[in-house]
Amino acid sequence: MTEQTPTIADQDIPLVAATAPQQQTQNADDTVVVMDGVSKTFGDFTAVKDLSLTVPRGGLVALIGPSGCGKTTTVRLLLGVYEPTEGTCHVFGQPSYHIRRQTRERIGYLPQQFVLYPTLTVKENLNFAAATYGLGPFRRRKQRRALLELVGLEQHKNKLAGQISGGMQRRLMLAATLIHQPSLIFMDEPTAGIDPILREQLWQEFRQLQDTGCTQVVTTQYVAEAEYCDAVVLMDHGEIIAYGSPEALRQQAAGGDLIDATIPDIDRPLLQKIRSLEGVRNTQFLADNRLRITVDHAGELMPQIITVAQESDATVQAIEERRLSFNEVFVILLAATGRDVTTVGASGDE
Repeated sequence: MTEQTPTIADQDIPLVAATAPQQQTQNADDTVVVMDGVSKTFGDFTAVKDLSLTVPRGGLVALIGPSGCGKTTTVRLLLGVYEPTEGTCHVFGQPSYHIRRQTRERIGYLPQQFVLYPTLTVKENLNFAAATYGLGPFRRRKQRRALLELVGLEQHKNKLAGQISGGMQRRLMLAATLIHQPSLIFMDEPTAGIDPILREQLWQEFRQLQDTGCTQVVTTQYVAEAEYCDAVVLMDHGEIIAYGSPEALRQQAAGGDLIDATIPDIDRPLLQKIRSLEGVRNTQFLADNRLRITVDHAGELMPQIITVAQESDATVQAIEERRLSFNEVFVILLAATGRDVTTVGASGDE
């Protein structure tokens, strides 16, 4: 996108600062979604179990996990499609399954499947979506124009929705979701089946929405997309196995920051000196003369490791911070629960 591309921030939406994940429970006015001990069963099948989650106002939170882990059920509970079997689920301070009409109009929902009208044009679909929310002609035109530019469909506005590509249909769905300027959006697998370039563009748009104070809950199978979010909920078999900022989950999986150092002439005395540095938690030898060092803060320890090696007349051929991919993070955290990790690859990075 170019700098000239209009964003939703150009519209009449009050700016609200995003709330950091660690501040979620400080003030009820700062929270939009609260789930407390929520379970949902269908007969003998438990779709989600004992979910507790708080989403701050202006936050961008991802529900991540393999297909069938309970992400869509969680979204449907928050939308009020399902009533919890156990626990409570509140949106804007109201039970999600008893939300008042005025409050529901503040919510947008992007489902997985294309649900607009294939025999209407792109523009007509947006006009219809706007009309269902009572937007007048002037405001409707203004919103439609900005959104078509935002999702890159201005040049395709007169094409039938059934004759545009799947990626364009996904962007049209996003525009229809945003047409009434919702302050809370649920997006169920918004990037499923979309090429990596378009996926990157959509996440840029989600970040722009966050700048306006819009709260977003996104589900995805693509574990790497955790990097785009303020907070990540890792799910498996209907349960939350970890919740926190991307960096906090990476630290949890790794046990700290990771440093990979290549020191060909390392000996036991030098290894002991490295291990005795304050902030070093663990060391592990890898292939090719590499030493993996788990530390509190990689930026502080890397210079100290180089200094200790030089004082011992050893050569540090290479040293760098090793950041686990989120697929690795997910596998490690999943394995820590004792669950089967053999099918995790299907859920993650390409």
